[in-house]
Amino acid sequence: MKTERLKQLNSLLVSSPNDPFLLYAIAKEYEGIGDMTTAAASYLGLCTHHPDYVGTYYHYAKLLEKQENYEEALRIYSTGMLVAKKVGDQHAHGELANAKLNLEYELD
Repeated sequence: MKTERLKQLNSLLVSSPNDPFLLYAIAKEYEGIGDMTTAAASYLGLCTHHPDYVGTYYHYAKLLEKQENYEEALRIYSTGMLVAKKVGDQHAHGELANAKLNLEYELD
């Protein structure tokens, strides 16, 4: 079931098909309506085509955690930390490091 917001975001995407913020918002919307498969594919696409869009990594890894794909979640957190460091986003780096540490702790 597509929401009105998802329809609006997709219509905006027509004029800006490569806008990482719109792609991110669409992924979040799919996650919000419970379509985890499409959300995960959208996050993966962002990581592939817009690797410097740091916000993707935290949310993608959290989704993977919900799906109990812990090994992949840890990998995504680590990748996100490297990207955050590369682009100089210390706040995102800290959030990713903390989330990764928490997951590692839960898995021990």
